[in-house]
Amino acid sequence: MRLVIMGPPGAGKGTQAAMIAEKYFVPHVSTGDIFRKNLKEGTPLGLKAKEYMNKGLLVPDEIVVEIVRDRLVEGDCKKGFLLDGFPRTVAQASALDEVLQKMDMKLDHVLNIDVRKETLIERAVGRRVCTVCGATYHVKYNCPSRVGICDVCDGKLIQREDDREETVVKRIEVYLEQTQPLIKYYSDKGLLADIDGQKEIEEVWEQITGVLGRDNK
Repeated sequence: MRLVIMGPPGAGKGTQAAMIAEKYFVPHVSTGDIFRKNLKEGTPLGLKAKEYMNKGLLVPDEIVVEIVRDRLVEGDCKKGFLLDGFPRTVAQASALDEVLQKMDMKLDHVLNIDVRKETLIERAVGRRVCTVCGATYHVKYNCPSRVGICDVCDGKLIQREDDREETVVKRIEVYLEQTQPLIKYYSDKGLLADIDGQKEIEEVWEQITGVLGRDNK
C-alpha cells in the first residue's frame, strides 16, 4: 500500500500516520525526519540542502525529490510506504509520479485530513508544552491537574513561540495556498480521499480504515 497523507498544522496528521503505519505495516516516511537524518549524517544530498537552508532559502525541488527517492528505494519501502510532508506542491507531485513510474510503482490513495481554520487555530494556540520532559497539554482539551505545571515531572508549561496566534495563522495560510492546487491534482487522478478531521481521533480513524480497508494489507 503506497500512500500520501496531507493535512494542515494541527490536523492530527501525525497521530493518524502512526496508526496507519502500525496497522498496515508500512513505514511512515516523514520528509522532516529524512532531512534531519541526511543533515546529521552529512550525506552529499544533506550538505547540498544545508547550503540553501543556511542562506534562509527553500531547498530546490530537485534536491527534495532526490532525498525522497533515496528513501523510497530502501528495503522497508518495497511493500509500501506512507509519505508525510511530501509532496507539498503540484511540481513535487508530478516529480514523485515520475520517480514512482521508474520504480514500477504508483500511489494507491492520498488522504487529505480536512479541518476548519478556526479549529486549527484553537488547537494550536491552546497547546502548552513542558519545558523539562516535553509532555503536551491543551488549555481546553487536555488540561493538567495544576495550571501551568506538568503532571509527569512538575516542570513548567509554556506556550511555544510557533504556537502564538499570528504565527499559527501564517503557517495555515501558507499551507492552504500551497496545497489547494495539489488537492485538485490528486482529485483529478481519482486518488484523493477527504477525511473529516473535525471529529474525534477514533472517528477520524474509522474514516481512514474505511478508505484503506479494515484488514491488514
